[in-house]
Formats: sequence, structure tokens, C-alpha cells
Amino acid sequence: MRMRNKPWAEDFLLAHAEIVSIDEARKGQMREWFNNDRPIHIEVGSGMGRFITEMAKAHPDINYIGIERDKNVMIRIVEKAVEQQISNLRLLTLDAEHLADYFSPGEVDRVYLNFSDPWPKTRHAKRRLTHENFLKLYEIILKEDGEVHFKTDNQHLFEFSLESMSQYGMKLKNINLDLHTEEPQDNIRTEYEDKFSNKGFRINRLEATFQDC
Repeated sequence: MRMRNKPWAEDFLLAHAEIVSIDEARKGQMREWFNNDRPIHIEVGSGMGRFITEMAKAHPDINYIGIERDKNVMIRIVEKAVEQQISNLRLLTLDAEHLADYFSPGEVDRVYLNFSDPWPKTRHAKRRLTHENFLKLYEIILKEDGEVHFKTDNQHLFEFSLESMSQYGMKLKNINLDLHTEEPQDNIRTEYEDKFSNKGFRINRLEATFQDC
């Protein structure tokens, strides 16, 4: 998600270092950051932050970490977290390719991928967050029965993801090709999800694991 550059973005985020990290200071310290042993769920690409903040409020017994590489976008998530006093949420400005540098093997219980950039050109396939290169990282940081939950409105990306995950040997479940037809009560919509659903786009969703559960 691209936003106009805010020259004051870094200073703003540094002023809230208790919940957001924009450098490498928190590498390998996710558990210590929360100071508890609750399950950790992460969202890779948190955008404007509605999903991760609402999930954290709905499940106070789970630690949530929102990952967003754009500092200008991250400002909006920090504002929500501070205003709503969400204590079980932390934020990282981080590119997904560095996940294994920040999380210990088996430390994460669930990975959320919501409306990731589809990178439609074939030559950019390796940048898709469901490409084999990223699946390897999720497999490292997830515990044995950990899950990947994926939502998208992009049909091509969904088909690519089904194939990529299947070829990697992942077990797919709860595949839904039109999530909003009979929308689960516990589905939390992202800002992007609302926008494109209202335009008539179908929302696709799946869950996947690296082990038989």
C-alpha cells in the first residue's frame, strides 16, 4: 500500500518504541517484547491495520504482531493501537524476507496473509507472499501445527497460491471461493476487503498447514 511520504514518520514511530520497532533492536526478542508465553499470531502486510487491531481486541489471550514495511502506512496502525489502548499488539516495519531473522524456529502459531500484493507479472512471481521462497520462511517460524490463513480478491493470485502451497506439500483446508456469500460471524474484514467486496469482487480464502493435523 502506497501513501504520500511523511517526513515526520520515523520520529513518530520512534516515539512509540514500546509497541513498534523500525530497526533491528527487536531481532529474536518477540517473546520478551510481550513478556508472556501466550500464542503469537502475525499478519504479514498489515496495511491500514483494521484486521490486526480488531483481532487483538477480540482475542486478548493471543499476542499479535503486525508487519508492514511502509513507515507511512505504519503510522495509521500505531494511531489505532494507541488510541484504543491495545496491550497485546506489537508492530514491525519489516520486509517479509527477513522474518526468520526476527522470529525463532517454531515461535509463531499462525500467519495471516490478507490481500497481499498480487505481483501480476510472471517475472515478479517470486515476490508473491505465497511463493515457495516465503513458504519456506513460514515453515521455519511456525510451530508444527501452525497455520497460514490467506485471503484475496485476486483470482489469479489465489490460483497461484493453491498450486504453490500444494506443490510445497502443504495441507489445504477450509477453501472458500466466495467468503462473503455466507460470511462467518468471526470474519474481520480489512479496509481493502470492504472496498473490493462492495465493487462485486469475490473474496477467496483458505487455511493451510505444513503438517497433518
